[in-house]
Amino acid sequence: MRNRSVSFWLFVTPTLLALALVVFVPFIYGFVFSFTDWNGLSANEFIGLANYVELFQDKEFLNSIWFTIKFAVASIVLVNVIGLGLALLVTQRMRSSNILRTVFFMPNLIGGLILGFIWQFIFVSAFDAVGSALGIEALQGWLSTTETGFWGLVILNVWQYAGYIMIIYIAYLESVPEELLEAAEIDGANSIQRFWNVKFPLVAPAFTISLFLTLSNAFKLYDQNLALTNGGPFNSTQMVAMEIYNTAFSESDMAYAQAKAVIFFILVAAVALTQVYYNKKREVDL
Repeated sequence: MRNRSVSFWLFVTPTLLALALVVFVPFIYGFVFSFTDWNGLSANEFIGLANYVELFQDKEFLNSIWFTIKFAVASIVLVNVIGLGLALLVTQRMRSSNILRTVFFMPNLIGGLILGFIWQFIFVSAFDAVGSALGIEALQGWLSTTETGFWGLVILNVWQYAGYIMIIYIAYLESVPEELLEAAEIDGANSIQRFWNVKFPLVAPAFTISLFLTLSNAFKLYDQNLALTNGGPFNSTQMVAMEIYNTAFSESDMAYAQAKAVIFFILVAAVALTQVYYNKKREVDL
């Protein structure tokens, strides 16, 4: 047991050290510096809660939080609904199911910046061309307004992550015992009833995992936001991660940006842990 314990810690210690140096130590330092006037090089004065008081009066920061929350809600619903639908499709007995799984998952392998530029070309050039040819004004001028910019970001995010979430649902759908489905079919349950009363309760853990992943990803989105809209027009599609980045590196106000990051961390952690708690309770009840 002693030898096993030593070997265990020999394997785990490098990972723990790396995690501490990359995540925990910078987080603690950043939290401390948020109470100062740190400019990225030195902190000359301790100013207490001044940065936190200021950010709650910062309309641009509050608008970016509200925009991010709306984006997160739309993205979470659509990514999970489409991901589950794709999982149900490819778990049917079809010859092309493996090919479809690969095709649906492939967008997740493309970098966020590249995806942003690809969809920027689609929304700006392709949509304008189709809209002009067919006389559809709704397709023209995409990304030039807050509303179309919002839905452009949602479409990009859903296209990229639906296939990834599909994999999680596939794992749970394929673990559903065939005996239960056959028993339900013998009892006269149709395909919808078998899904709602047999499959859906058994894939409840997949919802907990998928909601957590999509929620954290939606709140932390930066590269797609940068490549697709760059926060425009007039910062109306600027999400929180971009707003914090601009505060830190464009305005060189590191301490203020760190205070925003702390509030952002608390917001994301509170929402994520709350949804995990309630979803876990539902799993127990089932």
